[in-house]
Amino acid sequence: MTELNWQKSTYSEEASSCVYLATTPTGTILLRESDEPEIVLNTGTRQLSALISALRNRAAL
Repeated sequence: MTELNWQKSTYSEEASSCVYLATTPTGTILLRESDEPEIVLNTGTRQLSALISALRNRAAL
């Protein structure tokens, strides 16, 4: 099994819970939260991009 290289999201703040991302050799994007790292969500690049866009638009309101 390939070891994953988890990276902290640039959107995470120091004092808050952090989101970490990793990619698999097949291009799947994995997400986990620092408080519960055993729970891992998987997504694709298009889906993650749509989520980030929606969150940015929501923050601008």
